[in-house]
Amino acid sequence: MMRIAILGTGYVGLTTGVCLAYLGHEVTCVDPVQAKIDALRAGRVPIYEPGLAELMEEAADRLTFTTGIADGVPEAEVVFIAVGTPPQADGSPDLRYLRAASEAIGQYLNGEFTVVVNKSTVPIGSGNWVESLIRASYEKHHEGKADGRFAVASNPEFLREGSALADSLYPDRIVVGADSEQTRGVLYRLYRPLIDQTFPAPSFLPRPDDMGAVPMVATDLASAELIKYAANAFLALKISFINEIGNLSERVGADIREVARGIGLDQRIGPRFLQAGLGWGGSCFGKDTAALISTAAEYGQAMPIVSAARDVNKRQRVKVVERLLGELKILKGRSVGLLGLAFKPNTDDLREAPSLDIARRLIQHGAHVKAHDPVAMTRFREECPDLEVELVEKAEALFEDADAVVLVTEWHEYLELDWAELKALTRHAVVVDGRSFLDREELTRSGFRVLTVP
Repeated sequence: MMRIAILGTGYVGLTTGVCLAYLGHEVTCVDPVQAKIDALRAGRVPIYEPGLAELMEEAADRLTFTTGIADGVPEAEVVFIAVGTPPQADGSPDLRYLRAASEAIGQYLNGEFTVVVNKSTVPIGSGNWVESLIRASYEKHHEGKADGRFAVASNPEFLREGSALADSLYPDRIVVGADSEQTRGVLYRLYRPLIDQTFPAPSFLPRPDDMGAVPMVATDLASAELIKYAANAFLALKISFINEIGNLSERVGADIREVARGIGLDQRIGPRFLQAGLGWGGSCFGKDTAALISTAAEYGQAMPIVSAARDVNKRQRVKVVERLLGELKILKGRSVGLLGLAFKPNTDDLREAPSLDIARRLIQHGAHVKAHDPVAMTRFREECPDLEVELVEKAEALFEDADAVVLVTEWHEYLELDWAELKALTRHAVVVDGRSFLDREELTRSGFRVLTVP
């Protein structure tokens, strides 16, 4: 058992803290927002992530939630920085919260050796910057030098929203960037239950049958920081690539689903992230590809492939409106429903969500937009109060007098809609399947005209 402090209870911080507590560590989660801490103390999870509330309950006796950094850092053997690094206008990350966390850590270190872990996605070179901030703060608030009192490591996360617990407990790899064997040894000890898979699996999240030992990739700080950016950029490229091939498939009369299946069976390529459609969203791909381009520019290097992937992704959202204009000719006064708001299923995250771009463009063309989502509507009301979208409690209500309905998020429950009955409610039976997710034959039999993107 180790004593851990987590600074930040956002998506990454909370998931990391709960999982480490489940593994047997004593974890203190720190966040300055009192309302969030009060909710967590009461057992309420502020984000939607399947299984997280249940795992938090199982680990409750090893979890502490507080607003005071002084309550967590002084006794911790490992301190995780999991604060937000939102993108700025030029694509570079805003590091003000990282700076504040680093300076606070330096103030409250107790003088014993502590490993400070960058869990936030940070620019390459941030480990050195954080080290200098902590060192300066420590020497400002304590007598003596900071030498040997702490070390900074990089431990990037590779969590997929909607399956974050599985990604945390049964990871493909654990990446640790550190400049000393002592630091790597501390983190090896921290992650030993994960590496060896010796912990009891949660009843609601069984261990995969083929799960073996988890490799720990030990490297230097800069390499670990770049691994995170490179991994997300590659996945973004893969999605944009299949969308570009999908646009060509449409021109030549090919079926992009069959094309994706045919190339995905090649073991060098693999089938994942080859679903053509509206493209990627969420907190990682957009922010990380922009940051990678910004970082490269600091060194005088262009990133044309990554830039092209971002351009392709943006165009996919425009294609939805183009499809509707081509089919309906006029969008002014039309009623268009959006099935799904979250950027992907099993989350309520709206960051970089295609639904927001599509809604704005439809409204600009004079359409009346309605939307439904199983879990993201509350967050939509909070985060998008100025976007004039009518939210409906039941998906079926989108079809009443609708001129078109767009499948934006591939929630499983949308497969279970009674399309034959819904057709009778519409004014124009047009469905744009933005994820190549629906049963086209069933919809066609029910009388719908089905359009796809691409």
